[in-house]
Amino acid sequence: MLFQSGTQDLTSALAVLTAMITPAVLISACGSLILSTASRIARTVDRVRSLLDRLEELAHTKDKLELFDERREVIYKMLDLTAKRNRLLQRSMVTFYFALCMFVATSVAIGMVAVTGRGYEWLPAALGLAGACFLFYGSILLIFETRIAHRAIFMEMDFSLRLSREFVPKTVIEENRKRLRRIPFLRFGRGKQSSKISDTD
Repeated sequence: MLFQSGTQDLTSALAVLTAMITPAVLISACGSLILSTASRIARTVDRVRSLLDRLEELAHTKDKLELFDERREVIYKMLDLTAKRNRLLQRSMVTFYFALCMFVATSVAIGMVAVTGRGYEWLPAALGLAGACFLFYGSILLIFETRIAHRAIFMEMDFSLRLSREFVPKTVIEENRKRLRRIPFLRFGRGKQSSKISDTD
């Protein structure tokens, strides 16, 4: 009898520990998202600083650059998009920290409910659901941030192509366009930005 009771106690203790470890997967996911988001925030800060340096250079070399007004407009738009990205990333970072807290609290609540045996069985489920909601919201914010990043990339590529057409001979441009038309997926995968460039040639 003593052996059976000891085995049952050990089994119940292992079951509690297993249940407490279950949120660890989501805790690890939150940690990975926090690290990647922090890296993206650092990159946006570096991007803002580099754009400000370029803007200062434009202020001192107004008469020496081609497409000066276009350069200034593109840099301003890039700064605006980068600032929006940074705000979204900061918000998503805070959201992921909230999710991390909820999942850690879920693990603690599972252990507390198992030890006390009081009628709070709903608490771990509520905390886990709250953490999942925070994780979902932070992921949605990252989706919007990625779309803004793509807009900034397309804008910079469009300006680079427009600037290159000021110096590259038209024969080279036409030959390159014919060569690209032979690639099937480029016919269907060209976005709005690329189509605008082709219309201005």
